[in-house]
Amino acid sequence: MSVRDDTRALCDGTKVKRDRRIINCHLEIEITFRQRFIIYDREARAVGSHQVEFTQFYPQAGWIEHDPLEILESARVCMTKAIDKATADGHNVDKGLKAIGLSNQRETTLVWSKSTGSPLYNAIVWMDARTKNVDAVKQAVKSGDALFGTIDTWLIWNLTGGVNGGLHVTDVSNASRTMLMNLNTLDWDTPTLKTLGIPASILPKIISNSEIIGHITKGWPIAGVPISGCLGDQHAAMMGQACRKGEAKGTYGTGAFILINTGEEIVHSTHGLLSTIAFKLGPSAPANYALEGSIAIAGAAVQWLRDSLGVINSAGEIEALASQVDSTGGVYFVPAFNGLFAPWWRDDARGVCIGITRFTTKAHIARAVLESMCFQVKDVLDSMHKDAGVKGAVINEDGEFLLRVDGGATVNNLLMQIQADLLGSPVVRPADIETTALGAAYAAGLAVGVWTEDDIFVPGEKGKSAETFKPVLGEELRKKKVESWFKAVSRTFDLADLSL
Repeated sequence: MSVRDDTRALCDGTKVKRDRRIINCHLEIEITFRQRFIIYDREARAVGSHQVEFTQFYPQAGWIEHDPLEILESARVCMTKAIDKATADGHNVDKGLKAIGLSNQRETTLVWSKSTGSPLYNAIVWMDARTKNVDAVKQAVKSGDALFGTIDTWLIWNLTGGVNGGLHVTDVSNASRTMLMNLNTLDWDTPTLKTLGIPASILPKIISNSEIIGHITKGWPIAGVPISGCLGDQHAAMMGQACRKGEAKGTYGTGAFILINTGEEIVHSTHGLLSTIAFKLGPSAPANYALEGSIAIAGAAVQWLRDSLGVINSAGEIEALASQVDSTGGVYFVPAFNGLFAPWWRDDARGVCIGITRFTTKAHIARAVLESMCFQVKDVLDSMHKDAGVKGAVINEDGEFLLRVDGGATVNNLLMQIQADLLGSPVVRPADIETTALGAAYAAGLAVGVWTEDDIFVPGEKGKSAETFKPVLGEELRKKKVESWFKAVSRTFDLADLSL
């Protein structure tokens, strides 16, 4: 399941009419706040899916919340509808479903009552800026009635019984993003908990990303099916892209997230990146680590053009508009709407659009917005290469580093070509860009024997149906554009205190 929620389910391969086999499902809540359930067959083809949007609450500026009970209900709806669709199409889901995998939007947290199962407050979404505690939570912690978790923990606890023996667990990837887990021991870090005053008793048990966690209880669709995979959304996307050591993926959504697998070594960044878990595929399996760079504003800049400026009527229109010109005409746009994330980490930065002349049209600005996404990704990848070393990067037979991409924005061909041009290396887009769902399905399938790691991490196999965008921009022009981008970024600093 996924919130971003990525829930995927697997099936046992029982033959059904049309001689097709069902293997897994996925439930996902993306940053646009949808929950989705996808059913995959043994060939990792989606054979049924359903998605539901759910409510966002903004009590104050900088606060954003979700209703945990609405998340549970939307999960139930997505499961039921996806199963109905797959069944209507001739797939024997009831007997064929093998396992469920989950993936969720990381860092969104909640606390609920152990005795009643009721949330003590809404879920606090990852972009929420508050630090204030809730009185009901304080009281429950003191009385020993509080359970804490990210959305994966909340879903698993409810799917496996809730107050009647529900399992209170989270996986290593979600635990790592609370900043409370020790990357070496893969357990909660006692000194950190003591410093922050967090009792270990309210925290879930940390497990691997691929193991039989528990079984879905009665009252839910597909009762009895094991839950055997759980990952944070970006880590699931790495699995879906089959990223081995030295390989990187970039997910383009409202923001953008770039991760490179550093293997069994923890690489400590000196260039503005975060050391984190990539995945751990079994209780006794070694952990793979990663470097991650998070970009606050990517596709959100396109939404800004649409909703705030009215330059376009829908996000999909930006490609056609930006394609009306072959360059930005010297315009550079830096979407530091509320600071810059990796690798700059400047909370005093604010957005700028520079280089405007009377020659400038909305097409130039639209293209500059697309370029801004690609420049930010390049900044992060350059930092990764500095931290991880060029020797650690996997290259193709032509000596080129490949960036694997996914996420809703990657349907934009112009965006992908610009990305390849600015990187000076190929960009590979899979045929199915729902790699988060697929990654959770892979993790679940590994645990129950549907696939082996060799099936998933086969060099070259995943690229057979992918589309590759190769750079056509000359090196000299690329360097000039990067220099101009850096100048534009420097103009965003120290702007947070400008008078209205």
